[in-house]
Amino acid sequence: MYICIKSFCKLIKFTTPTILLLFLLSCFSFTSIEAYDALDPNGNITIKWDIISWTADGYLAVVTIFNFQQYRHIQAPGWSLGWTWAKKEVIWSMMGGQTTEQGDCSRFKGNIPHCCKKDPTVIDLLPRTPYNQQIANCCKGGVINAWVQDPANAASSFQLSVGAAGTTNKTVRVPKNFTLKAPGPGYTCGPAKVGKPTRFVSPDGRRVTQAMMTWNVTCTYSQFLAQKTPTCCVSLSSFYNDTIVPCPTCACGCQNNITQPGSCVNPDVPHLASIVSSDHAKNNYSPLVQCTSHMCPIRVHWHVKLNYKDYWRVKVTITNFNYRMNYTQWNLVVQHPNFDNLTQIFSFNYKPLTPYDKINDTAMLWGVKFYNDLLMQAGPLGNVQSELLFRKDKSTFTFEKGWAFPRRIYFNGDNCVMPPPDSYPYLPNTSSRQNVSLLILAITLLLSVAFHVACV
Repeated sequence: MYICIKSFCKLIKFTTPTILLLFLLSCFSFTSIEAYDALDPNGNITIKWDIISWTADGYLAVVTIFNFQQYRHIQAPGWSLGWTWAKKEVIWSMMGGQTTEQGDCSRFKGNIPHCCKKDPTVIDLLPRTPYNQQIANCCKGGVINAWVQDPANAASSFQLSVGAAGTTNKTVRVPKNFTLKAPGPGYTCGPAKVGKPTRFVSPDGRRVTQAMMTWNVTCTYSQFLAQKTPTCCVSLSSFYNDTIVPCPTCACGCQNNITQPGSCVNPDVPHLASIVSSDHAKNNYSPLVQCTSHMCPIRVHWHVKLNYKDYWRVKVTITNFNYRMNYTQWNLVVQHPNFDNLTQIFSFNYKPLTPYDKINDTAMLWGVKFYNDLLMQAGPLGNVQSELLFRKDKSTFTFEKGWAFPRRIYFNGDNCVMPPPDSYPYLPNTSSRQNVSLLILAITLLLSVAFHVACV
């Protein structure tokens, strides 16, 4: 809020009342709901720790990571899960996962544990792991798909044998300080809580068993924790106006070859392939983007294409400017009031989301399997596109005042930067700039008085 106040003091002298009002409202809105996603209010990742049986010095447990987020998934290089032991526990063995470090096991003679660290970090095994090291829902390289897009692959599990721990419900201790990276920061995990023991049904459905104990950990996502800058932006165009509204300048950062040489790649330079491949180190997933004015890895373009008597058509294009990333299982979430009258969609999958009970204005789009579910890295093939056909509702439909453009767009769960509202393509028979209403002037005046003390 302090930064917003100082910025307001600089803007107040030379900008318009409308821009001042939008700026101040953004300050209030983004500081209070950083970790809350209005389009997926109940989305979270739940970690379930089930003690299956007791051993001589501890227990055997199955840990499952459930992705209950509708459209946010965990992509390569996958998740890593960490915690701190409450006592001096060790991990004797694991299946379906492994720790990144063994730690100091010098106090053990003969049988050496898999991990002796006080704060182990576990990662998933790769897909081609031998069957005798696998369990159900394991070995996907840490990739977990979104709940709506692919519910069959929205969980990941591993099994561990814990030693130097309690052997009863009263002596065992819950691990602390859970951390989830997916693959980087972004998730904040609460404390593990003892829950109702999980019940397991046999494959034939005739017998039910249950865990000795079950602990639950809930992790929530914040885009502000995941990265300092946005990862995508939106550009707009329409058939009724020659103006193409580009992504905002420096939406995801600015070109700065002085302090950060090589931070982007010019597509016109010779030997482009050798430049990208030489800079691409193994397991390096940091973005290497094409040099653009917006510097975003992903751009989503919304084009109002055609107008019929009872319908209107939109073309959506997603372009990948990242030379280091093929986006598998990508998805797009779009908020627009006419999705309740979507008639047909071409070459994308579609599912309506209703975060506001019965209001159907949010859609989730993703690629067709084996056709366009892979968004290739930057280059000639680095884009996917589709068209949407909407039926007109005469009581609400209009092309005026930017109604035909989306309110909000997410790519892979991250909110994309939209162009400023006053730059949207406008109808030829209307003015490009609307007159400022008395209400806006009055609100701006009140806010100016409120910030007067901070500016002097």
